[in-house]
Amino acid sequence: MSNIHPTAIVHPKAELGNDVVIGAYCLIGDDVIIDDGTIVESHAVIEPGTRLGKRCKVGHHAVLGGDPQDLKFSGEKTTLEIGDETVIREFVTLNRGTEYHHRTVIGKNCFLMAYAHVAHDCILGDHVIIANAVNMGGHVEIGSHAIVGGLAAIHQFVKIGPYAFVGGGTRIRQDIPPYIRVSGEPAHFIGTNHIGLSRKGFSSDTILEIKRAYRIIYRSKYTPKEAIEVIQKELKPLEEINTIIEFIKRSDRGLIRGKA
Repeated sequence: MSNIHPTAIVHPKAELGNDVVIGAYCLIGDDVIIDDGTIVESHAVIEPGTRLGKRCKVGHHAVLGGDPQDLKFSGEKTTLEIGDETVIREFVTLNRGTEYHHRTVIGKNCFLMAYAHVAHDCILGDHVIIANAVNMGGHVEIGSHAIVGGLAAIHQFVKIGPYAFVGGGTRIRQDIPPYIRVSGEPAHFIGTNHIGLSRKGFSSDTILEIKRAYRIIYRSKYTPKEAIEVIQKELKPLEEINTIIEFIKRSDRGLIRGKA
């Protein structure tokens, strides 16, 4: 059974799992699915097309599944999908997808802090941390275990690789490869995320090989295509090295710059 506050308005076609808690003055729309054990705090609004996983927590005044802020959106049926055990704090806004991708996706065990905004068609992996007041345009992709510091602004279609760390207040207009730290204005590569990788259990040998890859990418005069060829010839064929190579191949907006 769910625990629904008497002041909340829940559409009769919304689907609530076991032990769901809906706080005071919440609005839960049609075609909403909220899985077992999720808590929705007071005044939150969950719009049609939203799917919330198990044991999530939605903060006060958050708005989930709102229409895309895209002039091309014409009311097509799209979704917002949120994985298990993700925490969404106060005043966060998450928009549904458009016909471009048809869905916006937030992975499992993510933490979205107060006032963050995730736009239409964005794809976030698992264990992503988005700090306070981060704002992203549409179609942004963020890999698992990435961290984005507070007040960062992310341009449309930017890709951020897994385990990357973005400093607070950074304007991000180009793609950020996996396993690195980025900060400054203009935003630039400042080194590998070696502390974060060590905390996540990466071996010292793997971290060293990642550092070698980024010396080739950012401390040489190679083009990205040439850097890939050198990396493939000189470095160990680790999964992490292959992740870097595949990210560079998929980059559409170009890689974040190195230090001036």
